[in-house]
Amino acid sequence: MKQRVLTAAVLAPLVVAGVFFLPFSAFIPALLAITVLGFWEWSQFTRPFARVVSTVMMAAVLIASLFLVPTDIASLQSLTASHKAILAAGGAWWVLASVLVVAYPRSTSLVNAHSVAKQFYGILTLLPFFWSILLLRAFDYQTNTYHGAQLVLLVCVLVWAADSGAYFSGKAFGKRKMAPAVSPNKTMEGLLGGIVAAIAVTWGGATVFDIPFSSLLSLLSIAMIAVIASVMGDLVESMFKRVSGIKDSGRILPGHGGILDRIDSLTAALPVFALLYLWLL
Repeated sequence: MKQRVLTAAVLAPLVVAGVFFLPFSAFIPALLAITVLGFWEWSQFTRPFARVVSTVMMAAVLIASLFLVPTDIASLQSLTASHKAILAAGGAWWVLASVLVVAYPRSTSLVNAHSVAKQFYGILTLLPFFWSILLLRAFDYQTNTYHGAQLVLLVCVLVWAADSGAYFSGKAFGKRKMAPAVSPNKTMEGLLGGIVAAIAVTWGGATVFDIPFSSLLSLLSIAMIAVIASVMGDLVESMFKRVSGIKDSGRILPGHGGILDRIDSLTAALPVFALLYLWLL
């Protein structure tokens, strides 16, 4: 616990400072480095491919996207067809991944598929995550406000609030298991508590940060769907680790495990939030 607290105390301010104060030209390579580390940890699931080969192949797709998809601020704000396609692919993947979680262990053959398929799963998990952060970070950039950075932080706080709400409500009222074959401790009561906490935090954060939503119904809908996605992100990584016989995705963060262990919920919540906020609503 001491390690976890110390790591969080150092990591959280660094993340916030990076999101708010890094120039966009420096923010892209910093986010790229984090995502490539995520690919390195995901490569544990793609054996018997060598981890280095697997990581290079997946990272090559990520880096190629920077050349194929516009990254100038105007294009990021206007959402090109390529941006929309990446967000749509991310949304579709999380629908499919949720089905795999609900069906587990009957879906084991699909989860524990050929290494190439699992590499593709990794790309569908981390590529939309990368681009959703860039798109949210660029929001309203030219007006010299912090709306973009605040949007990224809002999704992070939404996920953290959902985790806390789910933990305490699950501890107090949890009876109905959500996905016992994947994560025996998660309950439907915990999910409900997480949704309530996340909606309250999103509402408050949008008010304090003056983040525009098209309507109150839009805010509530996006928050609720993003929470459900965040839970699925956690469960999907747990499912892949269970099938691969892995406890933690890595050891890079003392007391916390690996990068994927910390961002698993965000890999789902951020693309789904961006899809709904920037494109569909």
